[in-house]
Amino acid sequence: MRRDDDDDNNGGGEPISRTELVVSDLFVSFMWVWLGSVVRYLACGILGSGTSFRDLVIKGPLAVLYLYWFSLLGKRMGGGSYNPLIVLCYGVCGDFEGFLFVVFGRIPAQVLGSIFGVWFVNTTFPAAAYGPRLNVDMHHGALTEGVLTLTIVAVSLWLKKSGKSSSTKMWISSISKVMCHIISSDMTGGIMNPAAAFGWAYAQGQHLTKEHLCVYWLAPMEATLLGVWIASLFVHPRKLNRRQRQNEIRFQL
Repeated sequence: MRRDDDDDNNGGGEPISRTELVVSDLFVSFMWVWLGSVVRYLACGILGSGTSFRDLVIKGPLAVLYLYWFSLLGKRMGGGSYNPLIVLCYGVCGDFEGFLFVVFGRIPAQVLGSIFGVWFVNTTFPAAAYGPRLNVDMHHGALTEGVLTLTIVAVSLWLKKSGKSSSTKMWISSISKVMCHIISSDMTGGIMNPAAAFGWAYAQGQHLTKEHLCVYWLAPMEATLLGVWIASLFVHPRKLNRRQRQNEIRFQL
């Protein structure tokens, strides 16, 4: 059985099982952390680590292209994602079975993939091993990650329900993520990704600290749920047809 919605599918419309989707999440999360660290290190080595307007004009479009490429990668991998917040957002909008699959299947796979990614960076390219840093107090950091996560969730839900093409959606999503990252990079690292944050914190033995849990997990998760709730006040969640529901939520084992 093939998927109908080209915006949320793999590129070839092939059926995908739950197991395959979990493996896809793990691989994409691994690549996001490992390749992202290497690319960032090389970019800073070539372009410098400055944050002036000129530097942002040069680096911003490159970051957008990189995010767009990862969107294509996730799509080609059958819908794999590197960010628990996005899959949680769609999981809450779906049925209870789909929600449980997200919480106990996809999110753990993304966390595990991120841990492997950090390990691989430290093993193969230790000079690029640089994770997010909290440079403000815990409450300020939690507020920052929460507000920007709410923004990303709002954009994602709007794009999900819009009639724009898949390519346009990916461009808009990539641009919005880069803008949010620029705003918060000097405060929290602008990560807005609990799985990637956990991978770096785990490598440093800080994954159970109060700061990590509040800033990089609790605040973004709460913002995601708040964003879904606010969206439900204005637009009823889209009802998936039977074929799409079977492929997006009730994957065959």
